[in-house]
Amino acid sequence: MFLKVVLSLLLCGIALSKANSYLGYKVYDIDAKNDFEKEMIFRLSANDDYDFFDLPKIIGKPARVMVSPKDQMDFEMTLNKFNIDYSVINNNLGQTFEIERLQNNFLREALGRSSRISFSSFQRFEAINGYLEDLAKAFPDRVSVKTIGKSYENRDMKAITITDGQTSNKKKAILIDGGIHAREWIAPAAVLYIIHQLVENFEKNSNLLKDYDWIILPVVNPDGYEYTHTNSRMWRKTRRPIDNNCYGTDGNRNFDFHWGEVGASGVSCADTFKGPTAFSEPETRALRDLMHTLSGRAKMYLTLHSYGSYLLYPWGWTSDLPETWKEIDEVAQAGAEAIKKATGNKYTVGSSTNVLYAAAGGSDDYAYAKANIPIAITMELPAGGSGFDPSPNQIQPFVEETWVGIKAMAEKVMEKY
Repeated sequence: MFLKVVLSLLLCGIALSKANSYLGYKVYDIDAKNDFEKEMIFRLSANDDYDFFDLPKIIGKPARVMVSPKDQMDFEMTLNKFNIDYSVINNNLGQTFEIERLQNNFLREALGRSSRISFSSFQRFEAINGYLEDLAKAFPDRVSVKTIGKSYENRDMKAITITDGQTSNKKKAILIDGGIHAREWIAPAAVLYIIHQLVENFEKNSNLLKDYDWIILPVVNPDGYEYTHTNSRMWRKTRRPIDNNCYGTDGNRNFDFHWGEVGASGVSCADTFKGPTAFSEPETRALRDLMHTLSGRAKMYLTLHSYGSYLLYPWGWTSDLPETWKEIDEVAQAGAEAIKKATGNKYTVGSSTNVLYAAAGGSDDYAYAKANIPIAITMELPAGGSGFDPSPNQIQPFVEETWVGIKAMAEKVMEKY
C-alpha cells in the first residue's frame, strides 16, 4: 500500500527537488565475453563521467556502471561499436531513490524509539551515536564509548569498546569499521548489527569476548554519510572543500601506504580522488590513530563496504601478495564458507588487486603494513537494488548473513592467535 502511495506522488510530479536527484540516470550491467572486451570496459572506467559501481576482473561477472542522461548516447554507441553485451537494470535511478527515501523515512518515523536500534530502516548518524551512548549507559561494565576525533563538519566520531567485563590493555582485540564510503549505507547497518549481537545478545556470543575486546567505529565518514541522506544519495567521498569547485576525498585512497600510486585519481572532483596529501582528511587521521593505539593488541582489522560479495585482503597497490597471505586467506575463507553454508551466497576471496582492481592508499593495506595488524580484510557486502541501495526489507537478511561470516572469521582468528 505504501509503495502505491509513493508512486502516485511521483506521478503527480512530487520528486526530489535537490540538484543531485539522479533523475534520468541509468544503471547498466556490462558483460565481457573475453579479455579484449574486459580491457575495453577497464578503459571506459577511466572516464570520470562514468561511475563504475563494480569492476571485477573475472570474466563472466558483469561490471555495473551509472551514467548520466547527457552521456548515455555516447556510452551505448561505444558498447555497440565493439559488440559488447549490456543491459539496463535501472532506467531512472532518481525515481528509485525517491521511493526508497520516502519508504525509509516512513519506517523510521513509524518505529520511533520503540527499541534501541532497528534494522527495518537505515539510521541517521545522530541515531547511530545515540545507540552507542544508550548501550554504554545500559551496560557500563561491558561497554564504553570514546570520541576518537571529529569530522571536518565537527561531528563526533565515536568508537565503542565491547568487553566481557574483564578489561585489560593486555587483552587481544578486533577492530572493525564501516561507512568510509558515504553511499554504502548497508555497511554501517551491518556494523550496528555486530554491536547488537555482541552487547545485547551477550550470552549467546560471550565466547567471542572471553580473550578479545572488540573496538568498533560504525561510520568513518559521517559528513559524507549525512550528505547522502540530505543532498546526494550517491555521494562517496568526505566533505572537506578541496578547491573552488570540488569537495571531498575518497577516504579509502587517502592512507599513507603507497599513496596515490595506482587506482586513485589526482582530479579533485573525481570519486576516487586520493586527496591533496596522504591523511589530508581528519576522518582518516582519526582511524589511523585508533589503529596505532591497538598495535600489538589487534589481531584482525575488518572494514565493511559494499558491494559485490567479496572478502579482500592486501595488497591493493600491487598484484604481489604479502608474505603471510595464506594466514589471511584462511580467515577469509572461513567467513566465505560459513556464509555459503548458511545462505548459499558465494563470496569471492582473494587479494584486492587480483580479484577486483588495484587501489592504493586503502585502510586494509595500511592496517596490515603500518599498524602491524596481522589479519586485514575488506568485506564487500552483497548488492541491493541497483547496487548501493538495498531496500529497507533487505537490511535484516543482509546484516544477519554478514554476522555469520564475521563470527566465523573471528573464531578462526581466535583459534590462530
